[in-house]
Amino acid sequence: MLSCPHYHSSFHLHRNPPAAVTVTTAAFSISASLPRRHNAQFSNDSSPAATNTNSPPPPPQPKDSILRTQNAKTASLLSRHLHHDSSPPAAPQLPEFQQQVFPPEEQVKRQELSLVATRRAPRFPGSISFDSPTSSAASPLQTLFVKDAGSADDDETIIKAVEIRRKVTAEIFQQAMKRGKFGLTYASNLAAKLGDFLDFVMIEAAAMKKLRQFEGSSFNVRAKIVIEELEVVSLIRWLKHNELSYPKIAKLINMARGRLDTVKRLAVWLKTIHVKGEFLGPVLTKAGGNILERSIEELDEIVEYLESNGVKRDWMGYVMSRSPSLLSNTMEEVRARVRFFLEMGMNEKDFGTMVFEYPRVLGYYSLEEMNQKADYLKEFGISHQDVGKLLAFRPQLMGCSIEETWKPLVKYFYYLGISRDGMRRMLMIKPMIFCVDVEKTIVPKVRFFHDIGIQDDAIGNMLVKFPPLLTYSLHKKIRAVVIFLMTRGGVSERDIAKVIASGPELLGCSIVHKLDINVKYFFSLGIRPHVLGEMVADFPVLLRYNVEVLRPKYRYLRRTMVGSLQDVIEFPRFFSYSLEDRIMPRHKVLVEKQINMKLRYMLACSDEEFERKVEAILEKRRSLEAGRLDQKDEHIGSLQLS
Repeated sequence: MLSCPHYHSSFHLHRNPPAAVTVTTAAFSISASLPRRHNAQFSNDSSPAATNTNSPPPPPQPKDSILRTQNAKTASLLSRHLHHDSSPPAAPQLPEFQQQVFPPEEQVKRQELSLVATRRAPRFPGSISFDSPTSSAASPLQTLFVKDAGSADDDETIIKAVEIRRKVTAEIFQQAMKRGKFGLTYASNLAAKLGDFLDFVMIEAAAMKKLRQFEGSSFNVRAKIVIEELEVVSLIRWLKHNELSYPKIAKLINMARGRLDTVKRLAVWLKTIHVKGEFLGPVLTKAGGNILERSIEELDEIVEYLESNGVKRDWMGYVMSRSPSLLSNTMEEVRARVRFFLEMGMNEKDFGTMVFEYPRVLGYYSLEEMNQKADYLKEFGISHQDVGKLLAFRPQLMGCSIEETWKPLVKYFYYLGISRDGMRRMLMIKPMIFCVDVEKTIVPKVRFFHDIGIQDDAIGNMLVKFPPLLTYSLHKKIRAVVIFLMTRGGVSERDIAKVIASGPELLGCSIVHKLDINVKYFFSLGIRPHVLGEMVADFPVLLRYNVEVLRPKYRYLRRTMVGSLQDVIEFPRFFSYSLEDRIMPRHKVLVEKQINMKLRYMLACSDEEFERKVEAILEKRRSLEAGRLDQKDEHIGSLQLS
């Protein structure tokens, strides 16, 4: 301590500093700790104390120093304590390095912060405030500060200002969602899709300024009031509870704009007609813009009219879910659509089942389009009543395009040699054929039939004979059956085309439940695979019969008719005839007449032909017997003469 004289002098300097130095230093420290708005007040003060030139200048601050901005209240109390006399406190003139002129980017940032008015994060006294880094993307307000101010367009400036206000409105909406216990991510995603609704809120909030009670309120307050009065947060919660995703909720709110009470009212009504929660959003958004303007009485009238024409009440929710545009039609349009089908001879039961099977047939297509398709079907020679039956059985025909589906299909059928009558038969038996795509469904199957050796005209006849063939899967059904016939069934490559062309019904049989069981049965009789293949080539339908039908016939052949297995191999069509109506009666006739006849001649004829055959055999027998008697008489006479 004694060896450090500078220490004592320094100690006395700090304990008893000059008054001017003490006041100046304290004032400088206060001004440095106050926020910038306090500095601006001091800099504009014109008191003599502010222009005092006797005070030494404060020491320069480093460029990287960080000013404290959270202890303004403490600094002001200290200033009043130091200036306890009656004279007003003197605010010193700030140096030039503290009189900052903010660049345009900093001004943009501060103005956006003031517009959004987000809640300041809590901080403890004496903490240091760090400014958040600016985003690399230019904000809408930054575009207001252009380098060449004279070239800025007024309209563009207004549009940019509206964008800023829209951003403020979105921020207020997100805050309302946060108060409603929604997550930040959900609120942000929903606000990004509510452009029209936020514009409505912004316009309403701006219009509220004309009211006397809101003359002095800010835009943020007015926008918050609009959102609260619309009760949009509670509506969003209710829609989310009914399994609506946020894109559907946003679309519905944008469509409704300020009529949010109507949305919930219609949703509640839809649930009364059994529309499930997952379909509420699609029904309301796809029904049309005027659905929110319809009254409950008008919608009830539509439902009651459909119910009176065969559509059950329990089906109504399913129908409206698949055809929501029906709710936007007027009552006259609904009556005209129903009358279109009933005038074709369709009764209420057929009409109700048709609407339930394909709801779009009633509310999706225009009357003009429906009449055009009905007229096109009549060109195949189908009557007006048959068109009604056809549509009742397969209403999906109304969903097909004439130019894109029907005309290319008809042209391709003509190429295969199918006449108009053949097409009419195909249409009446399997109308689903006229709903498939030609290139993707029919052409690959026809190409496959070509590959196994079937000619074009035979393919056409095969399709007319068995139209459901075109609705089967090529790889899972048709090709699999062909491979089975050529392997397990014993059909040779030479005969496979003949088998498929003669019996296309085989392609519709199940391999596991039909074909394989029949093949095993014939193998159990002692028939070899190649022999069975020849039998199938001679009579392709052989493998389509049930074993329960085959077994009694074969048992009767072996036990009663005393036939052999070779008889079945030579005539496999034996299994196609009825045991009680043909086989047993004709066998009884042959036994009574003591006639022995092969199965082919016994069964492959009509009853009249069978009787003629029997009579011819009996006549021949009588003639033979008469000839023997004549020869015997002649022999006896010759013996007597001798």
